Amino acid sequence: MTAPPALFATRWQRVQSYRLLLLLALGLFAADQLSKAWIAARIPYGTGGLTVIPGFFDLIHVGNTGAAWSMFTGRSGLLAVLALLTLAAIFWWRRALGLRAPVVQVSFGLLCGGIAGNLLDRLLRGHVIDFLDFHFGRYSYPTFNLADSGICVGVFIYLVHSLRQPAA
Repeated sequence: MTAPPALFATRWQRVQSYRLLLLLALGLFAADQLSKAWIAARIPYGTGGLTVIPGFFDLIHVGNTGAAWSMFTGRSGLLAVLALLTLAAIFWWRRALGLRAPVVQVSFGLLCGGIAGNLLDRLLRGHVIDFLDFHFGRYSYPTFNLADSGICVGVFIYLVHSLRQPAA
C-alpha cells in the first residue's frame, strides 16, 4: 500500500522546508566522522601526535568521556542520553524555535550535526575523539573536534539572531 500522491507531496514539502538545516547537519556530521576516522587511522591513541604549526597547533588523538572542557568526565552514557533528548526536543519544538528561517536553519544544522557526530562516538567508542590541540604560549586550549566547533558556532549564531529579534 502506498501513500496518496498528495500526502507524499505534503510530506516532501515539509522536509524540503528544512533542507538547509538537513544539508548542514549531514555535511558537518560527515566531515566530523571522516576527520575522526583519519585521526584514528594515523595517530595512535594517547601518543604525541603531529605538529602542524610548532608551538601553536598540533593534531593529537585523545578520548573525552565528558562534555566541553571535560565537564562531566566519565558520564558518556548520560551525555549520550542528553544528546538524544536534545535532538528529540529540537524536532518536537521545531516550529517554536523558528526552524524555517534560514539563519536558524544554519545554527541548528551546525548544532544538530555536531550533537549527532559526538553522539555516534559515544555510542560506538564510549568516548568522543578530540584532536584539534591549540597552544597560546604556556596556555593549552582544551582539545576539541569539528562537532564541538559546529555546536559552539551554531549556539553563537542562534544567540546573536535571538538577541537581534524584536521582542514579541
